[in-house]
Amino acid sequence: MGMTMTQKILAAHAGLDKVEAGQLIKCKLDMVLGNDITAPVAINEFYKAGFNNVFNHEKISLVMDHFTPNKDIKSAEQVKICREFAQKMNIKNYYDVGQMGIEHALLPEKGLVAAGECIIGADSHTCTYGALGAFSTGVGSTDMAAGMASGEAWFKVPSAIKFNLKGKLNEYVMGKDVILHIIGMLGVDGALYRTMEYSGEGLSALSMDARFCMANMAIEAGAKNGIFAVDEKTEAYMSDKVNRPYIVYQADPDADYDAVYDIDLSEIKPTVSFPHLPDNTRTIDEVGDVKIDQVVIGSCTNGWLSDLEMAAKILKGRKVHKNVRCIIFPATQKIYLDAMEAGYIKTFIEAGCAVSTPTCGPCLGGHTGILAKGERAVATTNRNFVGRMGHPESEVYLASPAVAAASAVAGRICGV
Repeated sequence: MGMTMTQKILAAHAGLDKVEAGQLIKCKLDMVLGNDITAPVAINEFYKAGFNNVFNHEKISLVMDHFTPNKDIKSAEQVKICREFAQKMNIKNYYDVGQMGIEHALLPEKGLVAAGECIIGADSHTCTYGALGAFSTGVGSTDMAAGMASGEAWFKVPSAIKFNLKGKLNEYVMGKDVILHIIGMLGVDGALYRTMEYSGEGLSALSMDARFCMANMAIEAGAKNGIFAVDEKTEAYMSDKVNRPYIVYQADPDADYDAVYDIDLSEIKPTVSFPHLPDNTRTIDEVGDVKIDQVVIGSCTNGWLSDLEMAAKILKGRKVHKNVRCIIFPATQKIYLDAMEAGYIKTFIEAGCAVSTPTCGPCLGGHTGILAKGERAVATTNRNFVGRMGHPESEVYLASPAVAAASAVAGRICGV
């Protein structure tokens, strides 16, 4: 029996010719990631274990994105721990205010992750880099500490679910709609500790931004990782960013999958995830009359340039509803600058939106857009758990930038 893409990457990084689902292996790491919430815990464990140096100064990334710019004294102290550690350990890839972006958009943009690599991050959405054909997954802070010291991590080899993509998306339907459709189909534990592997002729119809979004939300189906077959778009994206050799792995024709699903992209409708789980999905024609108080467009899921382009297209010449607060935050400083040069930021401000520096703040209810009791938000973020964006009795509805922008104008959830 052959191997999946993920199994081939893990085998190579474990120095083995072959691995099987369920096998325990130790792999060499190409990148270890932490942020201002998870890294301080890892740094504490690093020192507690007696380590005094990192395995590679260039293969660790610390991105200050969750509570930065610092929202209070505690967050300032968290960042200070990371800043001092980065200076002491001479960590090259340390990103703070002014240089930082949302970690899962920043690392691909900087060329720090690439096809065929093995990456861990102390953040559950580290699976984003599977869009590039890499194995990337979230781990706990203790595993991050061990990874920073040794450059290695233990894994149980995951089995896989395969998604054969065909067709192309209709206008105003986005990658977010595809992944919400899939999560609604599988359930939040339907891919538990499995790989979600995407391939097929429909892959060419998906932008890299759409793939990043879909890989990012693999964890919302319980998956260990999401991964896309590498094609011309992937190669083109990496061509001016990655300055080192990388390896493209392809699944064997006889690879074993727990399930195989055929997904016709042309049949996907705009989809909304209702509170309080990502799998509580409804198509836009099933939503009904849901009035909203806030719209958030951005995050590691949908803060990419094409997401802002879609939002600007819909908001151009329109005004945000008088009863709605619309907050937009580009995923990185470069995306912010590109959006400004394209005129999107002007469009947002003229429409009555607030535009924020790159931050994870609103997504996790950290800062910059906390919901009060009873308020409802449409968000292009990736989670809508109870109290995710503020008060436990607030509600979060997950949607694409197209639906979010249209809803901001209408004052209720609606399509374009």
